Amino acid sequence: MAASDKEFVGSIPELYDQLLVPMLFEPYARDLAQRAKAYHPRDLLETAAGTGAVTRALASELGHDTRIVATDLNEPMLVRAKSQMPGKPDINWQQADALALPFDDATFDLVACQFGAMFFPDRPKGYSEARRVLKPGGRFLFNVWDRIEDNHFADVVNQAVAEVFPDDPPRFLPRTPYGYHATDRIRADLAAAGFGKVEIDVVRHQGRANSPSDPAIGFCQGSPLRGEIEARGGVGLDATTDHATSAVARRFGNGAIEGRLQALVISAVA
Repeated sequence: MAASDKEFVGSIPELYDQLLVPMLFEPYARDLAQRAKAYHPRDLLETAAGTGAVTRALASELGHDTRIVATDLNEPMLVRAKSQMPGKPDINWQQADALALPFDDATFDLVACQFGAMFFPDRPKGYSEARRVLKPGGRFLFNVWDRIEDNHFADVVNQAVAEVFPDDPPRFLPRTPYGYHATDRIRADLAAAGFGKVEIDVVRHQGRANSPSDPAIGFCQGSPLRGEIEARGGVGLDATTDHATSAVARRFGNGAIEGRLQALVISAVA
């Protein structure tokens, strides 16, 4: 994973939240929150909270009986998340590295992480930290994207960007967000962290966007793919985004569009 893969800075958090969250993340946030509710946690830690899609879903599903601590490595993402949830004093927002959590052992009943594990530079270490802060028998719930070919908006945008830069195509999407889906590897990483019982479900949803430009702008300008495009110079960010918009329109049509999403949802017991 390139160091730039974790750079959610500048205008990225806002575009990410406006375009990618409703299109990609909200269906899985609701799924993860409903799964968490089934375990009745009193103390819940969220890592890699991003702009708060899961935090909002958790707060809605769990209510005031659950203490929620929401963390992320990137302070700009947390700032955006907090701005979307004013008047929520029962949520503790804290900048934190999922690989070095600033919490005591056996503090939480449940640790949740939505589409964050792909960004961990050392996944067994990140999983070990989740296990360390869980109470005995506690639950680690997280999800990761399945293959990029099974996630149609991302796949089309990735191919379109590669057409713009055929000699040196940006690889952020298949390398990182859509690059950690082999179930044997996930199970091995969890076992290395000391987790025993592991369950993995394939979960499909339909992603919806108001127009073909939403996936194009969301991925090209609202994710670290932006840095890779800008670093190559030449055609430029806007022209690359326009090319991706045209590719999405050819595949899905104009106006409101839908595309398949596919992810893996993992449950592991400490």
